[in-house]
Amino acid sequence: MTERSDQTLQRDARSLSIGPSRLRWQGQDLLVTLDEWAVPWPRKLRGELCLMPAVGPATEFDLDAAGHHRWQPVAPRARIAVDLSSPGWRWQGDAYLDHNRGDRPLERDFAHWQWQRQQASDGLGSRIDYVTQPRQGPARALHLSIGRDGRLQTLDPPATHTLSSTAWGIDRTGHGPPPLAVAGTLESGPFYARTLLQDADGRLAVHESLSLDRFQQRWVQGLLPFRMPRWG
Repeated sequence: MTERSDQTLQRDARSLSIGPSRLRWQGQDLLVTLDEWAVPWPRKLRGELCLMPAVGPATEFDLDAAGHHRWQPVAPRARIAVDLSSPGWRWQGDAYLDHNRGDRPLERDFAHWQWQRQQASDGLGSRIDYVTQPRQGPARALHLSIGRDGRLQTLDPPATHTLSSTAWGIDRTGHGPPPLAVAGTLESGPFYARTLLQDADGRLAVHESLSLDRFQQRWVQGLLPFRMPRWG
């Protein structure tokens, strides 16, 4: 996406526009219109996504003891239809949507976090493991099961696995029964990584690692405009 000035932002109860791109609720579906430029090699990214939730929003959770930062699965079970005229991609599949919101920058209160979501064996639910390391105090963890009806249940902590670090040196820690292995790296950057994990039964999990210690470093801040263009 692109960082833009506040003059390009429009928002109401059911829509959000930033420049030429827009999110809007149409009935129960979330429609996303994209009109952006890819980086670092300029090419158009244009088209639509349609997210169709199967269940409504789940409980919102505080990520820190003071309640400055919150996380919520908005559509813990969903389908998505992707139709991008440029670069010409079209497909459908299972989907998931959540959001983070807070009162102040993440790097002020967190050193790093590890997040993981895995589809349940019946294909109708999922498990989420979310472990954060605050700048003060012990680590905080959420281990949740999301049922086919969207209902959340707290689970016992699973086994923790130290996985291979990324090419940028970002640590990756997975959760679940052994063995758990890196099946592929979907995105790798100087402070963030998105990874596919695979367990002994062949089930895949989407995993993310975020290093806010790394994010704060001046050389990383200097790289950000090359990853996310800034207009206006």
